[in-house]
Amino acid sequence: MIKSVIKGYGYYVPENVVTNDDLSKLMTTNDEWITERTGIKERRHRKNRNDSEETTAFLAKKAAEKALEKANLTAKDLDFIVFATLSPDYFFPGSGVVLQEMLGCDTIGALDVRNQCSGFVYSMSVADAFIKAGTYKNILVVGAEVHSFGLDFTDDGRGVSVIFGDGAGAIILSASEDENEEGVLAVNMHSEGKYAEELAVKFPGTKLGWMDRVLYEPEAVERQDIYPVMNGNFVFKHAVSRFPETMMEALTKAGKTPEDLDMFIPHQANLRIAQFVQQKFGLPDEKIFNNIQKYGNTTAASIPIALCEALDQGKIKKGDLVLLSAFGSGFTWGSVLFRY
Repeated sequence: MIKSVIKGYGYYVPENVVTNDDLSKLMTTNDEWITERTGIKERRHRKNRNDSEETTAFLAKKAAEKALEKANLTAKDLDFIVFATLSPDYFFPGSGVVLQEMLGCDTIGALDVRNQCSGFVYSMSVADAFIKAGTYKNILVVGAEVHSFGLDFTDDGRGVSVIFGDGAGAIILSASEDENEEGVLAVNMHSEGKYAEELAVKFPGTKLGWMDRVLYEPEAVERQDIYPVMNGNFVFKHAVSRFPETMMEALTKAGKTPEDLDMFIPHQANLRIAQFVQQKFGLPDEKIFNNIQKYGNTTAASIPIALCEALDQGKIKKGDLVLLSAFGSGFTWGSVLFRY
């Protein structure tokens, strides 16, 4: 039976560190306020918000090159790309094709996934299905974001802008028939679109129009339409409900229990959410990995970056049972359970 296993991994974040104190010089906030509500101490932003070189696809390329090296593969060995992002290089085309060109791949398919915070688990689920169907053998799965170009660094946007950071993470998911490898054991994906506007960027989009407004009614385009808006308490309430559901669904499908887990990596949205889930499942500190403190919320990139760091630090070893879970805008949520 064909299984999908992680053969390589890599991540990349910009060098520019932005601390809470740095943000306090741009808006009315402070380190204590941000840390208490989110757990975040710093995040990475590209140095120039208008940089046309350090794009989302560029960050993804850096992460992908590391993943390929660890997998002992080249770009020519890739059969497909699944690219998760909410901050693409262009409105269209998607960043997947840009990455395909940057890496020098053959004319392989490239699929962009627009599921925001749950983008990486959705992308990994799609790649897993392709591999188990026998369609592809080596798939690059990447989550990458450049949030800093599109955040409101004024008092109007401080509730959202302090949360997000830039970065990219990638894995190579490959087909295996090795009896000693289990790979991906269970996946699930869910959505509840009636809450779409509780966490959203509304413009540009066909709901609000685009070109006519920009050209003829620029005064009608409001700040809250251009920048991310979030009903923080509402999102938190739903996240702490959906996280346990998707986690148990994956574990039950594979015939496992929370006690069987060796590592749980949640989407890095808010440290308080992760702590709530940890307490609910009774997970010891060594079985949950958080790095939101130093990277903030990198949405689609947060899980792969955390996964890479956990692996690099030896907190995930060969044969460990690992669960990835995410919840975010849409609302969308889901999980991937795998044996590393």
